[in-house]
Amino acid sequence: MLKTITSTLAPVHRAGWPFLAIGVALTLGGFLVADSLGWVLVVLTGWIAYFFRDPDRVTPTRPGLVVSPADGRVQLIMEAAPPPELAMGDEPMTRISVFLNVFDVHVNRFPVDGRVCAAHYRPGKFLNASLDKASVDNERMSLGIEMADGRRVACVQIAGLVARRIICDAVPGAEARAGARYGLIRFGSRVDVYLPLGTAPLVVVGQRVIGGESVLADLAGGEPARSGEIR
Repeated sequence: MLKTITSTLAPVHRAGWPFLAIGVALTLGGFLVADSLGWVLVVLTGWIAYFFRDPDRVTPTRPGLVVSPADGRVQLIMEAAPPPELAMGDEPMTRISVFLNVFDVHVNRFPVDGRVCAAHYRPGKFLNASLDKASVDNERMSLGIEMADGRRVACVQIAGLVARRIICDAVPGAEARAGARYGLIRFGSRVDVYLPLGTAPLVVVGQRVIGGESVLADLAGGEPARSGEIR
């Protein structure tokens, strides 16, 4: 029974430990006041643990594969210039945007293998992260990653309507391993991936993706872009 429980429950990301500790303390105090209050706080503390859950993922590994940096729904696929602070030029790239709601796992993962060549935080607004202009106007943390063949991709954490903290552990010079954890965004948010222009996405708008597992594109493949429909 214990093995089943421990294999089902995901560990909590360290960024959630202070919130979880506060929730536990409030819950214990709540039961001293009234059982009903205590049970309400039990539910709230359980949600905190759920939000900050940090499950392991099985990442497909092969040169050229680009995995999703986050759990969520593919919100946009379009051509756009990467954030100017990364100094990757102003030529458009293929941008795939993944929107996270408050129920998604919010731990972020590297989309490709390589080396972090740039990391830049930019303060900004807190517009709804599902809007296209959130990529330009919202608070963000941008990473440039140089792959072994010299090509560069960008991965951008974008704060959303209720998000107020972006956590990024990656620094310039650090190794990037596809599917490895590198940060977290609190509450609703978005992560954009910028790929070389002409990259054919293997996902479609509206599709659910899993961070560190779902393949967004194959930089070494020649498969054409896919279409999708609701069934």
